[in-house]
Amino acid sequence: MSAPLLPNDPTQLDNRLPDNRSAVVQTQGLTKAYRTGFWLNQKVTSLQNCTLNVYQGETFGLLGPNGAGKTTLLKILLGIIRPTAGSATLLGHPLGESAVKQRIGYLPENAYFYDFLTGWEFLQYTAGLFGLSRAAQQRRITELLDLVGLSQAAAKKKQLRQYSKGMVQRVGMAQALINDPDVVFLDEPMSGLDPTGRFQVREIILALKREGKTIFFNSHILSDVEVICDRIAILDQGELIAKGSLDDLLGTANQYVVKGRGGRTAELEPWLDQMTVQGDLWRGQIKGDPYDFAKQIPVAGANLIALQQTRPTLEEFFIAKIRQRRSEG
Repeated sequence: MSAPLLPNDPTQLDNRLPDNRSAVVQTQGLTKAYRTGFWLNQKVTSLQNCTLNVYQGETFGLLGPNGAGKTTLLKILLGIIRPTAGSATLLGHPLGESAVKQRIGYLPENAYFYDFLTGWEFLQYTAGLFGLSRAAQQRRITELLDLVGLSQAAAKKKQLRQYSKGMVQRVGMAQALINDPDVVFLDEPMSGLDPTGRFQVREIILALKREGKTIFFNSHILSDVEVICDRIAILDQGELIAKGSLDDLLGTANQYVVKGRGGRTAELEPWLDQMTVQGDLWRGQIKGDPYDFAKQIPVAGANLIALQQTRPTLEEFFIAKIRQRRSEG
């Protein structure tokens, strides 16, 4: 299935201000190059001319293959590294301002925490960095443990070195939220997790979304991104090659494919294009309103198996864009 073409100017998708909300993250021409080699005489560009906006209250997904520049962009926004060229603001302020850092949360990929602290002690330590009082720490840590699905008893007794990967990730999510941030940055939050762990982290992100938090995260798990994100951007070899909402990029797909079993297929055939019949199974593309067609299925004595839009999945779109860029390059 071929992916829909993007507009000639992909930045126009990003410049529409949704619901008059303010831009929390704004970047203009961000570029980062590193010097490598024994004499530092070689230059590697990990991010090139990156321009995008992330708006208040939205969940924004940054996608790309390994080495695409996703973590580099995240570290620039957090003030961990400086860009070689370009400019950016976070919450309306230049990058790196200490007042802004009080209002953000960050979960790094493969985070390393203090092994011999319990989960509770580690969260107390993190809360202390933000100046929370003892009473506020107790209240906030209890709330966050409930949110991430960890028991207080386990958090108080068990050292972090005894935690599973999923438990460490949940504690990491709690520390990223300890200061009740306005913006949450998550670097590969589902990395290395089993299906249960992925589901739990996804549910946490959806809970934050319902609270109105602005969430910016990198991920390789495209099926989760498709469920969670309001808008996405795709990086490849340091260059931004697509950005926009899923409807912008994948299309709204007014066409539907239907699959069914049994019945008088001759009565259904006028409603379908490219109808095929194999034994008692049939399928085709619906002409007109899918709801009107659905009413005809029991009339014809048939059973519905599946009905879905024909637009490509995010994974199909992602692979198509990467292949297109590589072939053009």
